[in-house]
Amino acid sequence: MRIGVDLGGTKIEAIALGRGGVELVRKRRATPRLSDAGAAYDAIMKAIGDMVAEIERETGQRGSVGIGIPGAISPATGLVKNANTTSLIGHPFDKDLGKALDREVRLANDANCFALSEASDGAAQGLGVVFGVILGTGVGGGVVVDGKVLAGRNAVAGEWGHNPLPWPDRDEAQGGRHCRRCYCGKDGCVETFLSGPGMAEQHFLAAGEKLAAAAIAARAAEGDPAARATLERYADRLARALATVINVLDPHAIVLGGGMSNLSYLYVAVPQRWGRYAFSDRVDTKLVPPRHGDSSGVRGAAWLWPEGEGLPR
Repeated sequence: MRIGVDLGGTKIEAIALGRGGVELVRKRRATPRLSDAGAAYDAIMKAIGDMVAEIERETGQRGSVGIGIPGAISPATGLVKNANTTSLIGHPFDKDLGKALDREVRLANDANCFALSEASDGAAQGLGVVFGVILGTGVGGGVVVDGKVLAGRNAVAGEWGHNPLPWPDRDEAQGGRHCRRCYCGKDGCVETFLSGPGMAEQHFLAAGEKLAAAAIAARAAEGDPAARATLERYADRLARALATVINVLDPHAIVLGGGMSNLSYLYVAVPQRWGRYAFSDRVDTKLVPPRHGDSSGVRGAAWLWPEGEGLPR
């Protein structure tokens, strides 16, 4: 049995997978949010420990444990870095949790877990190189090669959201009216254009109308010219940004995840556009929606232990 845990800013989800990726049980609870970082860290540890114990009691099995977090373990220090759940930063979370659970724990970035899930038994199953994209509150990515997560020397492989938007026009370039400061401290990151909040802000800058991304998509479907223009700009920006991924990684498939992945328009519009930007006579990379949807992150955490590896069943 393989147990996966997806630690998010608002919720913790855990799943147990049996042979062939069959779901045995699933748990969910709110992520502890305390003002004191040390107390929050301890509360998160306890919550995960309790969920693992509940799963093992219900199944009568002891499982391997994989964890997906919104951050990464620094290869230089062994401590968590770049985490949206800031109470984890500076802690050896995988080691601490391993001690608490009395077993080795494997940990990966949540976008890597998403990519691993879709490469293992999802929309990109059996393909050699898979790039998993998160288009949600932020923009992230994960890389899987031959069924294994590629973390990279600095544990930032796939972090395309903090590269600049390629081939910018005058408004998108630094100093332009559509260029915005990213939370990372740089201007014009892909994330500021392609996240859900980024799309909403870009629509406001262009049309003077405050709408959430889902409302913009709905208006576009109804034929609203301003919303359609925003959606078309979004598709072109996504095509440009993914063309640079194709130029560097040349994946067999790119799987979209996060709230923006629900826009069916993108799966037609982006491949129609990215050929003009990619350095190839044609682009055969597949752009596909996730098979497991919102469950991909937690399933991917479980798949950090391949079938047949880990603790005895």
